[in-house]
Amino acid sequence: MWQWIVLVVVAAGAGAGLYMLTPVSGPARDLTLVGDAARGEYLIRLGGCITCHTDPKNETAQLAGGAGLPTPFGTFYPPNITSSKTAGIGTWTLAQFSKAISDGEGPQGHLYPAFPYDSYTLMSDQEIADLHAALMAFPANDTPSKAHEVGFPFNIRLAMAGWKHLFFKPQRFVADASQSDQWNRGKYIVFGPGHCVTCHSPRNPLGGVEAGKELSGNLAGGPGGKAPSIRKADLEAHQYTVDALVQTLTDSFTPGFDNLGGAMGEVIEDETSHWTDADKRAVAVYLLSGVI
Repeated sequence: MWQWIVLVVVAAGAGAGLYMLTPVSGPARDLTLVGDAARGEYLIRLGGCITCHTDPKNETAQLAGGAGLPTPFGTFYPPNITSSKTAGIGTWTLAQFSKAISDGEGPQGHLYPAFPYDSYTLMSDQEIADLHAALMAFPANDTPSKAHEVGFPFNIRLAMAGWKHLFFKPQRFVADASQSDQWNRGKYIVFGPGHCVTCHSPRNPLGGVEAGKELSGNLAGGPGGKAPSIRKADLEAHQYTVDALVQTLTDSFTPGFDNLGGAMGEVIEDETSHWTDADKRAVAVYLLSGVI
């Protein structure tokens, strides 16, 4: 009898293991849409592409590859995403690009979540087409991407399939009908292309965002380094109002007359300072609403 029990347990374990290696895919994208590069240029700024995929300290060209992102699992280097056909993503079709953005799967296999596809998956089909068009129109640069410095077993990309089953839910943004358009726009940016949630949330030992603690800060450090809480109570404790937060996202000056530097300073310089006033205000309204 015990032999059958062992066989059942082994079979169940094997089945669960195989399931954890299956692809994790969201709703199908409309790949017939024509992208608008002008709109996509704004999405490059909204999504922080320049901040991550450029290394100003080493004087790399924009989007030709970013500085290393230290994590407990190793150091990840944002790759060249210019239109170069040899070093960048110039040969990527809209379908391939959409798969990477939406499901975290590139031509080379599963992508590491240091690339925030768990936020970008919320973007609309038209935005994906627009962003692809903008990147294909971006000047090509043939600087090779740096290889990630990741040891065993984290260097096995197939293992990312299991991580996705545990912590990734590919989906599109759904507005909250009980909230205003402005509030919904703010939440969309925070959890979607702006991926504020990526850096400003604590991570569990496997690198997933701790459920229920989104935006409460990551003092241990994540892909963007250490990041404070940006929840309502903590923002207000530092004298933030909607107007003050909009101002900080514009010029990096805080209500306490400090000037934000480091990673957030780069985000403001390359990303949020280029957002429309309406988008900055939407983010501030959402964060200071206290409704997560």
